[in-house]
Amino acid sequence: MLKKAFSFVFVGLLILPSFSIAQIQNSPFKKGALLQIDQWQVNDIVFSAKIDPGTNPFDITFGAIYTGPDGQVLDLTGFYNGGNEWISRFSAAEQGTWHFVTYSSEPKLSGRTGELQVQPNSRPEQKGAVGIDPENPQAFAYENGDPHFMLAFELDWLFALDYGNEAGLPNTEQLLDQVKANGFNHVVANIYAYDVGWGVAEDVPEKYFYGKPPYTAWEGSNENPDFSRLNLDLFQHWDRVLASMQRKGLDAHLMIYVWNKLVNWPEMYSHGDNLYFDYIIHRYQAFSNVIWDVSKEALDYERADPPYIQERIRRIREKDRYNRLITVHDYEFNSRYGELVDFISIQSWRSNLYSLMLEGRAVHAGKPVVNIEHGGYETGPYQTFVGNYTSPETCLVRTYECVFAGVYGSYYWQNSSWNIVVHDPFAEGQDFEPPRFDYYKHLAGLFTRYNFNELQPSYPKITTNSRVGTDNLATNGYALSNGEGLYLMFIPKDSERVNAVLPKPDSGKMKITWFNIFTGEYREQGSRNWSGWMELISPWQYTDSVVIVEEG
Repeated sequence: MLKKAFSFVFVGLLILPSFSIAQIQNSPFKKGALLQIDQWQVNDIVFSAKIDPGTNPFDITFGAIYTGPDGQVLDLTGFYNGGNEWISRFSAAEQGTWHFVTYSSEPKLSGRTGELQVQPNSRPEQKGAVGIDPENPQAFAYENGDPHFMLAFELDWLFALDYGNEAGLPNTEQLLDQVKANGFNHVVANIYAYDVGWGVAEDVPEKYFYGKPPYTAWEGSNENPDFSRLNLDLFQHWDRVLASMQRKGLDAHLMIYVWNKLVNWPEMYSHGDNLYFDYIIHRYQAFSNVIWDVSKEALDYERADPPYIQERIRRIREKDRYNRLITVHDYEFNSRYGELVDFISIQSWRSNLYSLMLEGRAVHAGKPVVNIEHGGYETGPYQTFVGNYTSPETCLVRTYECVFAGVYGSYYWQNSSWNIVVHDPFAEGQDFEPPRFDYYKHLAGLFTRYNFNELQPSYPKITTNSRVGTDNLATNGYALSNGEGLYLMFIPKDSERVNAVLPKPDSGKMKITWFNIFTGEYREQGSRNWSGWMELISPWQYTDSVVIVEEG
């Protein structure tokens, strides 16, 4: 998370704190200290206690009860951080004075009290947590009220970049900077993964290959883990990564489990399983950019069943005091238990993608829908999983098909999504064609210019037991409308032209603007008199494009 300078006040003295590598505000507990922190920013208060060498520190209960300026209460479970350190991690959306008191099964950690002053956020890129838009249950909005057009980038092995580099996060920062610069705001990643089950190229440079790491989420190795103790190096590293992401305004969509990445998992519901799962919630819940995903492809691979995933969701709800968003990367589960999650993740590779996404949106009318994996995996220089669609243009169009169905989309580049992570694809001297991240910058820009949260998809009139459709508004293409005279229509490249059938505006005139999805160019064609059958021809014929029609 983004960190601000802050001060402690001890009987009138100003004490300058030190920052952790993660750039989380971090200070040893001092009785009588007044800690000043920014709204939404993570603060770690470090407590020390020597315990019996025969005691497993992960078995010690520790937490703090925070009471806010309006009497609100947060009971935050803390966590063991190695050595003699326990941390109480706190952030707040509510400004004002907060008081805390600790509790613990270890008497040395219990009964400590302190005070924090939460001041207004001073960084414009910090907008609080992503939640559901109160004006539109199928859209996202930030805690400060700004709309959030979710655009996801899959980066499963994010945890492995710069692991063990105490000096910084050069590779992580370089790649995340490119992700952010090209319009993505939502990074999907595994907490831990070991390797893939499919073949990969033999010519991958060592600096880009992250399969079979010599560590796991627990102490020991993946082959021989000690499920009674966690690998704190991994979780401390995640602190730094999450801090970097929050500073950049990137959501961290954390997949807690992934069954097909060859991890030696403990038995379901076992002590080691619960230790890992609960520790993640307790350690990262204070990050306002965190979104929980119980498991990638949760019901596949004969690993988990619905009752287990349901129990894990309940477990998050009980332990996460900040109520971060929850989803499950598994439509088989979501289609049956959609009421348990905050947004619906769909994985659909079908060629009739637009129609399926319309259907998914209609079925789940009270929640946002995200196509978390639409089968498009843009090709890279090193052979790995290819999916069904590899052309960068096709992958982009499939994302547009999702978006114009009122559903959020996602992006995979083959050489950043899994165990091959080319962190510098745009570096000078690379001997391959770089990925087209820039295409998505144009997509994000389109829905910065036009508020996605105010738009609804339209489709041919269909009356069924599940829905009543609306007019399609055109002879072809996919339309979004705000219901107040603004229409955006995605026109596939196969169309020579589109004939718009739109309600007559009060002025009798319509302003026509075309948008090139590949270059980001807007080309205005001026105003024209409305007619009931308006022929619209793209300036880039036989190129996928968007036409914007509005009163004017």
